[in-house]
Amino acid sequence: MIIIPAIDLKDGRCVRLAQGDFQRVTVYGEDPAQVARMWKNKGASRLHLVDLDGSLAGEPRNGDAVAAVVKATGLPVQVGGGIRSMDTIASYLEAGVSWVILGSALLKNESLVRDACRRYPDRIILGIDARDGRVSVEGWTEQSDTTIVDLADRYRQEALHAIVYTDIHRDGMEHGVNVDATRALAEATGLPVIASGGVSGLRDIERLLESGGPGILGVIVGRALYTGALSLEEAIAETVKADAAAAEKEG
Repeated sequence: MIIIPAIDLKDGRCVRLAQGDFQRVTVYGEDPAQVARMWKNKGASRLHLVDLDGSLAGEPRNGDAVAAVVKATGLPVQVGGGIRSMDTIASYLEAGVSWVILGSALLKNESLVRDACRRYPDRIILGIDARDGRVSVEGWTEQSDTTIVDLADRYRQEALHAIVYTDIHRDGMEHGVNVDATRALAEATGLPVIASGGVSGLRDIERLLESGGPGILGVIVGRALYTGALSLEEAIAETVKADAAAAEKEG
């Protein structure tokens, strides 16, 4: 399981929101590339970037910051927020982004999602954000009646890389990751799932490792890393220990 530090971008800065509320913003860095280098130096092997301004505008607003992170770290980067066209997808991938996350398009432009998966196999991630099991879109400002499993099922036959599942109620709150819903989504769809939202400390990493199984590819961690509630080095060490235990058991 991969530990993936989150870098949320607003007005060119590194921030965190509480429960997706744009009025509840905490700034953690003026230079996202510098923040990204810090996480790389602490052992990160992958980064999660979200263009918060873009998610509301419907098109990228922090593309320069994304490109700077890619250039500064050389790490695999996954990016979401405001990606609503094939041109935007192509632009990010050409800039060195490893995976593009499609969110609102999953409900509003199904043909784009399918075309992107076929044109760029294993480069597309489904970004499914939900409140009480129902999907939210447009930067979490619109609520739908669609369930997370029903939405994922629409695309399970496509050449996807993974699903990022975010529990909005927990995002940025450090109230504990929604392990049960994450595991259930992986089991129901058979797709790799990256957990997101609510990681509060090392115990959440342990719980995901204990109950997630092979269906949980990774976990995105934001506020807990920035506040010091979770050490990236300790979280990574926990995954290494779990991998070693699994290998010994298989052997």
